[in-house]
Amino acid sequence: MIKNLKQRLQEGFTLVEILIVVVIIGILAAIAIPTYFDYVERGYASDAKVQMKNILENSKLYYAENAEFPEDVETMNSEGYSNVPRSTLDKWSFTIDLSYDDTEGITGQLTAESTDKMKGGAGQSIIFELKDGKFYGYGAEEQEGS
Repeated sequence: MIKNLKQRLQEGFTLVEILIVVVIIGILAAIAIPTYFDYVERGYASDAKVQMKNILENSKLYYAENAEFPEDVETMNSEGYSNVPRSTLDKWSFTIDLSYDDTEGITGQLTAESTDKMKGGAGQSIIFELKDGKFYGYGAEEQEGS
């Protein structure tokens, strides 16, 4: 009996046991890999989202002092209304499309589009809609803005 047990322990795994382990690893990888890439996208997009909120607040200040919204981020930076880092501007191109309405207040959207210097690739867009305060596009599903 001890000899049979000792011999059984030294035989190793059967092909079926190995296949079951491979299938389980495959299932786990199929779940984990897309989740990982989703987190990577969120990480790449987080800098742009933070700067978009900064640009929005500084655009309001610009409007209060100039009675018009800024044309672009470079104008805001050069006039001292914003300080978006050069490293962010190298990776993202920001578009300001804001207007003021007496009944609705400030309306419009901010858009960030990735350049070829961004690790996630060029042409990825993030949109912040003022009407609902949410981000849309690259980096995640819709998220609360405030």
